[in-house]
Parts: sequence; structure tokens; C-alpha cells
Amino acid sequence: MNIAHVLLEQAQQQGEAPALIDVHRRRERVMSFRELVEATGNFAAQLRLHGLAPGDGVLVLHPISIELYVFLIALFRMGCIGIFLDPSAGRDHIARCLEIYPPKAFFGSRKAQFLRLSTPLLRKVPRTFCPRWFPGTCRIATNITDMTVRSEQGIAAVEASMPALITFTSGSTGKPKAALRAHGFLIAQHKALRESLLLTAGTKDLTTLPIFVLANLASGVTSVLPDADMRSPGKIDAKPVFHQMQKYAIASTAASPAFISRLASYGRGVAGTSSHMRHVFMGGAPVFPHHLREGRALFPNAEITAVYGSTEAEPMAEISLSEIKDEDFAAMNRGAGLLAGVPVKSIDLRILRDQWGSPIPTLAKPQFEVLCLPAGQVGEIAVSGEHVLAGYLNGEGDLETRFTVAESVAESVEETRWHRTGDLGLLDAKGRLWLMGRASATIRDDRGVLHPFAAEAAAMQIEGVRRAALLQVARRRVLAIETTQGNTRETVAKAMAWAQLDEIRVLPTIPMDKRHNAKVDYVALAAMLSVHQDR
Repeated sequence: MNIAHVLLEQAQQQGEAPALIDVHRRRERVMSFRELVEATGNFAAQLRLHGLAPGDGVLVLHPISIELYVFLIALFRMGCIGIFLDPSAGRDHIARCLEIYPPKAFFGSRKAQFLRLSTPLLRKVPRTFCPRWFPGTCRIATNITDMTVRSEQGIAAVEASMPALITFTSGSTGKPKAALRAHGFLIAQHKALRESLLLTAGTKDLTTLPIFVLANLASGVTSVLPDADMRSPGKIDAKPVFHQMQKYAIASTAASPAFISRLASYGRGVAGTSSHMRHVFMGGAPVFPHHLREGRALFPNAEITAVYGSTEAEPMAEISLSEIKDEDFAAMNRGAGLLAGVPVKSIDLRILRDQWGSPIPTLAKPQFEVLCLPAGQVGEIAVSGEHVLAGYLNGEGDLETRFTVAESVAESVEETRWHRTGDLGLLDAKGRLWLMGRASATIRDDRGVLHPFAAEAAAMQIEGVRRAALLQVARRRVLAIETTQGNTRETVAKAMAWAQLDEIRVLPTIPMDKRHNAKVDYVALAAMLSVHQDR
């Protein structure tokens, strides 16, 4: 089934109810569910007139907006493939991605068109579309009143395995990998998100993460696109976002912890803007206890929930602040790791004996069971399920991150594909997942094993520590911290004697990832600390 069927089926029930509310610089635009069906059909018709056909890949570089989602759903309706990459990663990254999967067309804002002019491989893309007039591009009419092409009524019939979306990993440690999401995968992911995020038709959601807009549309939820530059969620201007929450009586949001922290910093002196909020989900980056507490202080009437997931599997596990007990916080203080909660029902999650860096061959079911660790033991987190990415384009990276388990059933053999997340963790006696951090970042020395999240989760519960990051520099255990008050180094050293740290380095800023502003950029941090070490 085409994911477009799922995205548009709510139109019959919701009709004139708003599907998308787009506010930018206080300019409001609203598109109803009925108009969404009409607009996506019209976009599809315009693209077909320009020669696009099922199976064609289209690179999309456009800010979060009504136009972005109308264009994307139009691609799904046609059976085309939307291609997304991170332009902030630089022109070299863009070039590498385009070499991996050359698109047949390009859709971008006027700003993106200037990037095209300065990027040789982008200039070679055969067709270029822009929602506004720009030299050398085909203009796509985006205002319903301006659409003169007769709308496409149908939706292309596609197999579940037909590609719908392609995104790229950062490639910070090597060649980018293309993550391919098929129509069947997106439908399964929608079902998992609908259950996990408690999506309820007729409510309004402040939507900061693109994939959740699709889940909202398929559930009859109104997506209010924030009046903020979501390329840097940790630097947004919170004031207009607060205005939106109040005006539209927002009931839920799913956001990066950096976005919630930004709102919390502003909201301490603002009253009466969060009374309608009922559900706050944080994800896209590690969610530490202080993030959850910030959410609770900002939205006292809401259930505050951490969601663990990744590009390859979203969601995997979740836990609300109300479910974390005093003994859990105490365990995190002692270095037990970061509590991520119970795995979602739609996923199978196991802890494997740690052998990250070595491929796992195809296993028979008994061999796989031997590889799985019991409760309480730390190992690799591996997952399988319908909304777990089956593999990367052309198998690039599959050897390191995928393996198959073969189970004999009568005379046939059923095979299950497993994804190795690269994260370490354990399942406790209650079946809850505790995260220990990236396998590649684990410190192993003559004092034993020290996991990143064991130290970081403990450090960030200490008063005055805003952010913490553990890494090994010149064979020394170094904990970098950002502080909000003085004399914190001594407090941290005393509280974390169990970690046997060699040094606690107080930094004005710990470098974070550009996409979510909430994941530590360990490569940049290691370079920063090495420079200081050499001085």
C-alpha cells in the first residue's frame, strides 16, 4: 500500500478541520485536510507534466512549511522517492550524497537555489523546481487559488518494498550511508508512533520533527509548525513559540531536549501559556533526567516522556517521568546508566554479547539465543520489527550493522533481519532498558570498563552541572562539564569518586551536533581537549 493512502485517509473524516498551521514571522497560513488532498493531487499533476515518473528520486531542500509536506505527499502519490540530506554538513557532504544516489529532480526554496548555483553536482540535476520564481527553475504553484492544472485523483499502486524516502547519515566518521525507507516501513512506523505518542484525532500538536508531521496527518491531528528556525532547535527564539502554544491551545509536542530546554529557559518568567499541554515527548537525542524535570517545570499538567529511537528504528523504548522512582534516580547517580524504559510493543529488542566492530554472520535460532545476554548484563542493543530499517542503500554499512537469524519452521526457513544500534545497554529485572552509551565510546583500561552514559547521567544530576561528556584523552579518563555555578569541579569529583576519573575539565561550551543541538559531538570535543592537552 502507498503511504499516501494512510496520510490522506483522514481527509474524509476531518474535512475542513486544519491539517497544517504554518506560522512564520506571525504570518499564519492554514490548510485543511480537504485542501491537503486537493493540493497534493495538484502538485502531482504539475510534476507529471514536467516529466517525473514513478521511481524517480527528487532531492528536497526546503524549510519546514506547508509547501514541504504538500510536495512530499505529492511525491508519494506519484510513487516517486523523496531524498533528504543535511545542507549544513557542507558542500563536500552534499556532493558525496549526490554521488551515492543521483536525483532526477530538485525541489528547493530560493535560498536552496543559490546553493545549487554554487554546487556543481546540484547544477547537473536534470529538473529543478521552486515554489517561487527563480531563474532557470520550473515554478510550482503552491497557492490553491493559483493552481490551474487539473488535480490528480489517483494514488500510484506500489509494493510495500517500494522506496519512499532516502536520507543520509552524517558521514562524520567516513562515507555517508543512505537510509532507505520503503512505503511498508513508513506505514509500520506510523502505527508504532500512533500508539507511542497517543495521537488523537482533533487535537493540536506543536510539531518540530518532520517524521511526526506524517504521523499526525495519518491520525487526524493538526500539526502546528513552530515559528522558529528548526535547523538549530537549541537556539530558537522561544517567545513566538510560546505565543503559538497559547493561541492554538497546543495539547502535545514531540521535540529535541534542546528545544524544550530553550522553551524552559524562557518560560521561567512567563505564566499561563502551557495549561493546555497534556503530552510532551522528547527524543532525537539522549534524554537525561534534568531534561525531563525541565519539561515538568514548564508543563506541570503534562505527562513528560523520554523516547529512545534512531534513524533506523523510531521508536524503540520510552518512559515517562512519573514512572521513574527515587531508587532509579539513585541508581543513575551510582553509574547504572540512563533509564530509557520498556521497549515498545511493536519491536523486538535484545542485548547481545558485545562484539561491536566485528560482523555477525547469519545465525541459526539456537546460536542467536546463546548470543543474547540475560537481564542485568551490559551488551549491544539489537532490534528487529516492521519499523526497523532493513538495510542501507546498496548494502553500504550493512555488514557492520545487520545480521540475519534463520529459524526452521517445518520444512521452510523463516529469516529475521536484526539491526545493531551501536549502543550498549542492559535490560533490568523489570524488562526496562538502561542505556550505557555508544559502544565505540566505551573506555576500557587497566581500571576496568567505564561507559559514557554511566558517568554523564550521574554528573548531570549534580547541582550546577548543565552538561557532561566522558571520553578518553591520551589514555586518561576525562569528564568535560559545563557549569552554571562555581566550585562545581570539587563537588563532581567527590560525588563521582566511583568513576576513577583522571581529570574533570570545565568548559564554557561542550560542542553539540548541528541537527538536534542535543547530542555531544565527541569528535569535535576530543579535538578540543587534545589541543588543550598539548599546551
